[in-house]
Amino acid sequence: MAFERGKPFLNCPIVTPRVVMKSIAGMPARISAHDFYYADTCIIALNRNQTMNATARIEKNPRTFLPEDFTLTTWEALQPYFEDLKNRAINSREELDHWLKDVSELEAVISEDASWRQIKMTIDTTNKEYEDAFTYFCLEIEPKMKPYFFEINKKLLSSPYQGELDNGEFFPYLRNVATAVSLYREQNVPIQAELSVLAQQYGTISGQMTVEVQGKEYTLQQAARFLQKPDRGLREEVFGKIAARRLQDKDKLNELFDQLLAKRHEVALNAGFDNYRDYKFKELGRFDYTPEDCFNFHQAVKEHILPLQKMLVEARRQRLGLEVMRPWDGDAEPEGTEPLQPFSTGQELQDGAREVFGRLRPFFKECLDTMVDMKRLDLESRIGKAPGGYNCPLAETGVPFIFMNAAGTIGDLITMMHEGGHAVHSFLSHPLKLSAFKEYPMEIAELASMSMELFTMEHWDVFFKNEAELHRAQLEEMERVITVLPWIATIDKFQHWLYTHPGHTAAQREEEWMNILQEFSTGITDWSGYEEYRQNFWQKQLHLFEVPFYYIEYGIAQLGAIAMWRQYRQNKEQALDNYMKALSLGYTKTLKELYATAGIQFDFSPAYINELGAFVKERLTEMGLKA
Repeated sequence: MAFERGKPFLNCPIVTPRVVMKSIAGMPARISAHDFYYADTCIIALNRNQTMNATARIEKNPRTFLPEDFTLTTWEALQPYFEDLKNRAINSREELDHWLKDVSELEAVISEDASWRQIKMTIDTTNKEYEDAFTYFCLEIEPKMKPYFFEINKKLLSSPYQGELDNGEFFPYLRNVATAVSLYREQNVPIQAELSVLAQQYGTISGQMTVEVQGKEYTLQQAARFLQKPDRGLREEVFGKIAARRLQDKDKLNELFDQLLAKRHEVALNAGFDNYRDYKFKELGRFDYTPEDCFNFHQAVKEHILPLQKMLVEARRQRLGLEVMRPWDGDAEPEGTEPLQPFSTGQELQDGAREVFGRLRPFFKECLDTMVDMKRLDLESRIGKAPGGYNCPLAETGVPFIFMNAAGTIGDLITMMHEGGHAVHSFLSHPLKLSAFKEYPMEIAELASMSMELFTMEHWDVFFKNEAELHRAQLEEMERVITVLPWIATIDKFQHWLYTHPGHTAAQREEEWMNILQEFSTGITDWSGYEEYRQNFWQKQLHLFEVPFYYIEYGIAQLGAIAMWRQYRQNKEQALDNYMKALSLGYTKTLKELYATAGIQFDFSPAYINELGAFVKERLTEMGLKA
């Protein structure tokens, strides 16, 4: 997603199929099985020869349980396969292996179908047929699957042969299954179905937001390009129109959010929790950190990263020659300096990205080539398209789908590098034969994407032939890396408050938002006249509506990406080897083990954040930044 400088809006996935399937199955990881016995042969990258010669040639997983021509239409057509898995006798380790493989296949078929329903709906929010297909799945199929998934999970955990599974690579999977069983409540099934449908209304509302600039209608993502123009009067005009258009739906979004909050709280109470925050931490499988760790992250960002952001904003103010920075100045360049335009069309972005990826590793380019061949890219912004961007892994065919709203900006280029990193992760983990092994947590998923942004920077001359423009683009990326961390802390801290204060009013929510926003603001920009817009600025963050509590992962992963970049600058090939090895493991190791495989620490303590912040400051100085 694009974001306005000074008002960051993270370019990251909206809703990946992992999030879709977590919602569908009502569990922290999809109830798929693993490939117990082939673990050593299904990992792409284990040594230097393999990482250098990996291939992105992917074949659709052959079906052995469902008919090859089976398509998901009704629950009645699907139910017999669940009945088989639920009732099948398991009398040996071999029979358990076969049963798990069938579970995995069924889940992959369902996952891909659900993912395509969501992809189509985000591609065209005006298409009633797409919306109806997604809604039908959420209300008529998903609720009926959940009790079966619960029984299948219990069947696995109670099997006397479960103990014979390798406790190493199966540990994350079995831990997630046990969590899913402990959280399941039958009364939550219809509520979660309603939540799936309600959350998608955010995309429908946002997708219809447009403004007119210079006699032409633009989506808000397209209009944001004008905020980079040297003409300050034009920037102010466009900013005002965007703000007014968002405020037009302020009450509608508040009403939607109140409904989501109430239903999420009800789910938590039904599961025996005092609040949705504590329920969601367990559902998300956050075994490696706690709410207290998040609070430490917030404080460390405020102490060690916010000063760097303030330095960057002040440097831009001086470059612009302004006495006072206004909200429409955060992306601007001085008079005579045109905004960076790395590409004009989606085709140019696609072609350039393939060349950049190829310079890093041939395998990375081959991933994008395969996606192009299979028409798995929808890059350009247009009216009626949902906001944001994502990479959507497709569990059965294996080749993911990248969705974004490109309008020709440097932010769009960064988004393509980011989503391309997710796509590489999808390719690297696909050879793991069982779906559960591919259900990696977001903390490692976002490490894949954010690291790719930084790895590719030195090759952006593909898009910027002029050295000065290349330098500006790289500095923009560094600004993004710094700017996004305080925003992540802001959104995460806000979510902790939202869900530990059930029943709050819209006015109380607005007041607390402003308190937290001020805590993580530089104080340099003057928002006079736009106080109401700023008070409701949280409504831009679709994660709050669609995927609650999925946000701190970006902060953890951004720190990891900085550490990966530091490693890359020391030894490029070793860093890329480590990157591919870690991503190839899927979720057969814990987060700490995955980060260790990547050659970095799973750590977001104040001391570590200070250390990484110092590294970034050195790089900014190298780039000639002067506060």
